[in-house]
Amino acid sequence: MTLLPPSAPMAAAVRYHIRHDTLYAYDQPVGESRQLLRLTPRELPWQRCLTHRIDVHPEPARRQQFIDGFGNAVQSLHFERDHEELFIRAESWVCLALRPPVVAAESPPWEAVRDGLAYRAGRRNDPAELDAAGYLFESSHVRVKRDFAEYAGADFKPGVPLLAAVNGLMRRIFDEFTFDPEATDVSTPVTEVFEKRRGVCQDYAHFMLSCLRSLGLAARYVSGYILTRPPAGKPRLIGADATHAWIAVYCPRHGWVDFDPTNALMPALEHVTIGWGRDFADVSPLRGVLLGGGGHEPKIAVTMVPEGELAAVYGDSEAVLAPLIE
Repeated sequence: MTLLPPSAPMAAAVRYHIRHDTLYAYDQPVGESRQLLRLTPRELPWQRCLTHRIDVHPEPARRQQFIDGFGNAVQSLHFERDHEELFIRAESWVCLALRPPVVAAESPPWEAVRDGLAYRAGRRNDPAELDAAGYLFESSHVRVKRDFAEYAGADFKPGVPLLAAVNGLMRRIFDEFTFDPEATDVSTPVTEVFEKRRGVCQDYAHFMLSCLRSLGLAARYVSGYILTRPPAGKPRLIGADATHAWIAVYCPRHGWVDFDPTNALMPALEHVTIGWGRDFADVSPLRGVLLGGGGHEPKIAVTMVPEGELAAVYGDSEAVLAPLIE
């Protein structure tokens, strides 16, 4: 069974302009703050970041760039003067190519993958297995519990190829859960998501990760963007998109394979990857600490536009129409 869409030449590619705006309007002046930004698209075999920049107002006293323990690009900002607003714009051009097709029947039985990742004294693991082992355990938003393993068991029958079982679990979550932005927030436990069977993409990802890790499989949280489509007859609007989340499971013969339980599909030409980690806490787009500020809620606007629709969305203004780096 072919899980990805029908194969096409790897030369086939699409290009997107992505703008991610974040505005903090504070009730009281902020005297000092530090912010960590994970807003830079990753370089992957099927994904190239052609251009990328982050504009900040007010200008921070110091900026630093580094790579975190998961390989994600991070920018650190340090503000030392009073400010009542903070505006951050991340702007990127990204090129996506089709990934090689993945055939479920060619993946090993899921129990073999589980047993291969289990710790055994004296056994030497290859680097890929050692990396995957970091995604076997509980984390801030992912639980390892018998209830999750039992739920997943309907798809993980003895001898079923790993990717076929993961595909079945993904589709069952899609069928049995309801997308509801009002049902949860970032602090809602995954056990409550399981009980209510409602939530957003972050919740779908945390729940699917909990199921897979409860079976002894390595699975990680992926953060990025997904192309959305306006209603029929309506124009694409600036700022109408949002960040997105999905998961990837480790399969020895294929490496990390992505699954999107919110949409019951395997990411291809409409998912842009920013980063990955054990769960949302590892790849939050913005995270920081501040002195002062009072109450504040960020306003976030994301726009992901295919190259051919750029002029229709932005008009003739904006630097986004500048020639791309090939």
